[in-house]
Amino acid sequence: MPKRTLQGVVVSDKQDKTVVVRVERRFTHPVMKKTVRSSKTFHAHDEKNEFKVGDLVRIEEHRPISKLKRWLVIEGQKLERSEAPIEAESEKKASSKKKTDAAGSAGAGKAKAKAK
Repeated sequence: MPKRTLQGVVVSDKQDKTVVVRVERRFTHPVMKKTVRSSKTFHAHDEKNEFKVGDLVRIEEHRPISKLKRWLVIEGQKLERSEAPIEAESEKKASSKKKTDAAGSAGAGKAKAKAK
């Protein structure tokens, strides 16, 4: 009997050598005749800890590895990650925060002077 293979997206990689994969399936509802999406999560063994959240992976049935792990990651496509835009946004936020702090402290000094 052949082993089942499923394709899904990694939703958690916090455990050592384990990824949690969400597998989504689509089917037509028997009464409403509308397409329904249903998802299920599987714990899969990732020996090299190479897959991160968002990666598309293919998992295969395997003998029980632990209490929850019954699947093995056989291949995957890594999500392209770019660090530069995130750093640029954080720098913009930091510079705008400094401007507002400077304006706020100048206004507070004037208010104290008026109070006296």
